[in-house]
Amino acid sequence: MKIAVCDDEKVQCTLLSDYLGDWGRGRGILTEVICFPSGESLLFAWEEEVFDLLILDIEMGGISGMALAEKIRKENEDIPILFVTGYDEYMAQGYEVAALHYLLKPVHREKLFEVLDGLQRRKKPEEKLPFPTSGGYILLPASQIWYVEAMGHDCLLCTAGEKSHIRTSIGEVLKMLGDKKEFVRCHRSYVVNLQHIGAIVRAEVVMDDGTRLPISRRVHKEVNEAFIRNYK
Repeated sequence: MKIAVCDDEKVQCTLLSDYLGDWGRGRGILTEVICFPSGESLLFAWEEEVFDLLILDIEMGGISGMALAEKIRKENEDIPILFVTGYDEYMAQGYEVAALHYLLKPVHREKLFEVLDGLQRRKKPEEKLPFPTSGGYILLPASQIWYVEAMGHDCLLCTAGEKSHIRTSIGEVLKMLGDKKEFVRCHRSYVVNLQHIGAIVRAEVVMDDGTRLPISRRVHKEVNEAFIRNYK
C-alpha cells in the first residue's frame, strides 16, 4: 500500500509515517510511505507516482491541502483522501472533495488505525442486505442507505436520489443493520447514516443533499456526539 503524507511540519510527517508503518506491520500489509513538505511537491510527484491513499494537512504554506485535493479530484475521483488538521472549521469543505475522513491534530494512533481498517474493509465487496418489498426483495449495501423513515408498519428506504417502499418495520431494519456504528436513530420515525449527514442544525439533521430530518430532544445529545466522533 503506497501512501503519500503531505504536511509542512516535519514532526507530523515523521509521526504519521511511524503510525502508518506500525499499522501495516500489525496487519501484514506492505506499506510504503512517502512524505512531502508541501502541496506543490506532491503535485510534482503526482505526475509519476501512483498512490493508494493521500493524507493531507489542510493548513500549509503555499497551496493548501483543500486546494490540493480539489486539483487531484479533477484527475482522479477515486483515490481516498484523508485530511489532518488542527482546525475543525473545514469539515464541511471535506464533502466537496469526497474526503475519506477528517482527523484533528494531534492525531491519535488508534483513530488513524480505525480509519485505515475501514478503508481496507471497503476494498472488499460489501455484504448486501435483503429488504422485503411488495414484489420480492431489494439487495442493498448498508453504506448506500442514507436514512430510513417509518411509515406505519412499513418503511421508506432512502438512498442517493431514490426511495423504496419496504415491507418491514423500523425496528427490524435496526436489527438487520446490527452493530454498524454509522447508523443512529435520531427520532422514533428515522434512522440515519452518519456518513451522509452534512450538518446538525438545532433540532434537525441536514443530509448531504439538503434533506432535513427531525431529531428528538431525548436523543439530541447522543446523535450530536456520534456525529462529531464520526469525523474526528
